Amino acid sequence: MGNGVDNEAEKQEHAAPIAKVRKWLEEVVIGHNFCPFAQGEFTAGRVRYRVFSGRKSKAAIAALLDEMLFLDEHREVETTLLILADGWRDFYDYLALLDRAQQALEDAAYAGVYQLASFHPDYVFAEVAVDDASNYTNRSPLPVLHLLRESSIERAIAGDPNIDQIPERNKALARAKGVRFWQSLLAHTQS
Repeated sequence: MGNGVDNEAEKQEHAAPIAKVRKWLEEVVIGHNFCPFAQGEFTAGRVRYRVFSGRKSKAAIAALLDEMLFLDEHREVETTLLILADGWRDFYDYLALLDRAQQALEDAAYAGVYQLASFHPDYVFAEVAVDDASNYTNRSPLPVLHLLRESSIERAIAGDPNIDQIPERNKALARAKGVRFWQSLLAHTQS
């Protein structure tokens, strides 16, 4: 079963990718306040880490849909990070998967219920150069599809009138620290 952690062998196999993503979440996303809402959920243990070990798009989409069903049934879990451990190392292949995932979310009538955020080791924003440090706001040790509850996003927006400034603040911080800083930090999360 590629998308779950159902037996001891799978748990051991998935421990390393989960540890990398967890370390990245703690040291990069929370450590540099890229998402001011992440720390509370992380500390409360409401972040679910799932590893998908296959390379087939249909199976990855099925794993993502399974996670939406899981979140439907487990309100105590706030969010899922679906870690793509084996495939989609090519950023453009990953973007094609992300497009399919977004379409699957809409086809399954989950638009407005869940939102997808995307992270990849080679993430590049459409409007910036490949070597721009701001890309590190969405760079992770492994490709990740992040499922967020829309209701939580709406609460965050209502509670923070400056929420729309977060992406620009993050890009400014990333540029101020520079590419070498982020390369080193991202490499550290993989050790």
